[in-house]
Amino acid sequence: MSQPEGFRPANMALCVFAIALGVFMQVLDTTIANVSLPTIAGNMGVSLNQGTWVITSFTVSNAIGLPITAWLSRRVGEVHLYVGALIAFSVTSFLCGISQTMGELVLFRTLQGFAAAPLFPMSQVLLMSIFPAAKRGMALALIGMVAVVGPIIGPILGGWLTYDYSWPWIFFINIPIGVFTVMVILAQLKDRPHKPVKAKLDVVGLATMALGVGALQVVLDKGNELDWFANSWIIGGTVFAVVMLIFMVIWELTDDNPIINLKLFANRNFCIGTILLTLGYSGFFSINLILPQWLQSQMGYTALWAGLAAAPMGVLPFFMTPLLGRFGSHLDMRKLAALSFIVIAISCYARAKFNTDIDFRSIAIVQLFMGIGIALFFMPMTTILLSDLSGPDVSDAASLSTFIRTIGASFASSLTTWIWSRNASVHHSVMAEHISPYNPLVASSLQGPQAQNTLASLNGTITGQAYMMSTIDLFTLLMVLFLILVPFIFFTRRAEKHA
Repeated sequence: MSQPEGFRPANMALCVFAIALGVFMQVLDTTIANVSLPTIAGNMGVSLNQGTWVITSFTVSNAIGLPITAWLSRRVGEVHLYVGALIAFSVTSFLCGISQTMGELVLFRTLQGFAAAPLFPMSQVLLMSIFPAAKRGMALALIGMVAVVGPIIGPILGGWLTYDYSWPWIFFINIPIGVFTVMVILAQLKDRPHKPVKAKLDVVGLATMALGVGALQVVLDKGNELDWFANSWIIGGTVFAVVMLIFMVIWELTDDNPIINLKLFANRNFCIGTILLTLGYSGFFSINLILPQWLQSQMGYTALWAGLAAAPMGVLPFFMTPLLGRFGSHLDMRKLAALSFIVIAISCYARAKFNTDIDFRSIAIVQLFMGIGIALFFMPMTTILLSDLSGPDVSDAASLSTFIRTIGASFASSLTTWIWSRNASVHHSVMAEHISPYNPLVASSLQGPQAQNTLASLNGTITGQAYMMSTIDLFTLLMVLFLILVPFIFFTRRAEKHA
């Protein structure tokens, strides 16, 4: 199936707004529940560790649902799939809000994540099909901006709704947005042509992918808690995941109708572009994950103020995106992407210079500066990886790249948290070795009736410094990662200009 060329909605601006709003709702829900976890866990009577399944269940089911998107789009059409996903997402959001037990909430979050899977890749396909070829950069830039702004607004909105109202409202807010979006898209795109293609569903590939990805995500999610490979369940889960994923790859390369079109990786721009997009987004996701955690756990910030400290990252992309979309087709996307990596690397270097006396303004300025890099990241990278593809390959590539990016972010979440905690423990142990009665600098403080209070105070100071040092280590590592990515972007071919 080829994308229908020449079709334009009656009201282009309203249609674009509705498509963007739909995908914004999905991106928002990947982070809006994060700051509400303690409240949800407390209300449900479970531990915070058990509460994290509210996040994991959504992420895993969302990733598993992505590969089936291309097959569904051929069967029912991009418009019907997008509208159906919006309706299902709204219904499951309502069910999440009325959940009475953690089991119910995890079940409905799983269904919500699966329903959300088509929204991001189909938004790309729909926007690219209704925009003239010369202006498709604007469509991709818009989606890139939504991908940036959603995770920023999520924690702020989630904190406000949870503490000023109640946690179910983080789900109920999706319902009016979903209804409005469905009505607009049906009105604007109902006449968009589509010829159904009855392709066979690759059940074996879908099952092995779901089992492999699901098992691997559970291993990553529970690895730190269960002491990784010292635990037999982690070892067994890892072996099972690897076997399933290897079998999936072999099956997909030999099946006539694969659920994941791995042959797309033979295309140089798609292969390199997807790898760089995944690594770059994983680094971006790690920054967004650790900075708020550090601010809340060690610097005394509330969830709302931590979100506000991160929010300036979305300011410059909001203004730069329209300009980038308008003039981007005349520029070399590779140079823009390289500049993006350099800017984000510089922001990581600036964070690596933070200390425990850093103020809100300094944090916000670094976030504001990183916004330049984020504005130059999503649209150029997406343009590069889709630049040599056409027809049904566009839907396949959009779904596959989003799938890999989502999996990469999930893995980055678990690994980043583990590295951060582990390094903090190492730094704490090293510094604590110097706190002993044999150290003349502290010996006098460890004597007398206030010795216990002094030890507790020293331990608190050491813990704060240990996490500060671990945070510096992590941002230094991320800086190196982004710098390493820079030369590889030029291994891709330059995307062709449109007149």
